[in-house]
Amino acid sequence: MLLHGIFPPITTPFYPEGNVYFKKLEANVERWCKSPVAGLVVLGSTGEAILLSDQERRDVFKAARQAAAPHKVLIAGTGIESAIETLRLTEYAASLGYDAAMVRTPHYYKGQMNRPQNMLAFYRTVADRSPLPIVIYNFPQATGYDIPAEVVIELAEHPNIIAIKESCGSVEKVQNMVASTRHIQRSVTVTEVQEAVTARMLRAATAGGELVTMGGPKPSSSSVDIIGGLRTRRKEVGFQVLVGAAHKLEPSLAVGAVGAILAFACCAPTACFEIYAACKERNQAVAHEKQERIVEPAQKVVAEMSIPGVKYAMDLNGYYGGPVRLPLLPLTAAEKATVDKLMANIRN
Repeated sequence: MLLHGIFPPITTPFYPEGNVYFKKLEANVERWCKSPVAGLVVLGSTGEAILLSDQERRDVFKAARQAAAPHKVLIAGTGIESAIETLRLTEYAASLGYDAAMVRTPHYYKGQMNRPQNMLAFYRTVADRSPLPIVIYNFPQATGYDIPAEVVIELAEHPNIIAIKESCGSVEKVQNMVASTRHIQRSVTVTEVQEAVTARMLRAATAGGELVTMGGPKPSSSSVDIIGGLRTRRKEVGFQVLVGAAHKLEPSLAVGAVGAILAFACCAPTACFEIYAACKERNQAVAHEKQERIVEPAQKVVAEMSIPGVKYAMDLNGYYGGPVRLPLLPLTAAEKATVDKLMANIRN
């Protein structure tokens, strides 16, 4: 699966009394899908996944899937502490038509998890049995465990482990993983213009859905294949390193990251995409300018204020952020005033 670009790890909206607000979830997803993001991560850390019941997770997956545009990549956050429960949730996401599964590093039993063989066995077991390609998710600020680059490099050899979301914030670690996995090359299906082909696009193309044209499309070159009514080609991609720190997006892309899963993209998807687009066009002056614009807002809204900050910033930018679940608390009036000032010039 091609995972190049910007992915917001979308929030889970709640009513004031705490139930999931599915109508707002659908409205948010529809709006994100009109932005230039490559896709969505459903039930990552920003989605408060750890605070949801198993049934709520499944319901959120289903609602987001039904609201998402077919051409946007859908990544399901399915990481749970045990391999067996991770697989159960991954299998459910696959049945809905998700494109990949993002699996957080297990971390509760830290004495055991600090032994490389435990982490290797966990991810290999999940990847062996998963119907979806696996994205490793490293978030030491929340888990207290930082997966070593050497373990990631070893796991990257597995044919069903295609990427990592690296949120530790170390550009040097990103550079090391990119350099050490450069030999890995895999062929993926992309569109004629080198964009991702999702499971829903393929399903529509082969089932006579909206992507099928009258008489079928004609190949534009010998390298183009026709799948149903969809023009596709093959693209060679490596082990894909995505980052999770918006304030270090530009330097991370400069050393080989292919994209990012950014909480700041929930409230400012276009501002994040502009950095990615400038880097892709090799316009480093513009990329640096766009990066400097979001450094302070991303650090304070996301890193310091966390999900309450992201949700309030979403409210400012036309999305529904709304309340958080305990033990998280809403922002104070002073914190809201700070976010108002930081986001004043960052609009969609």
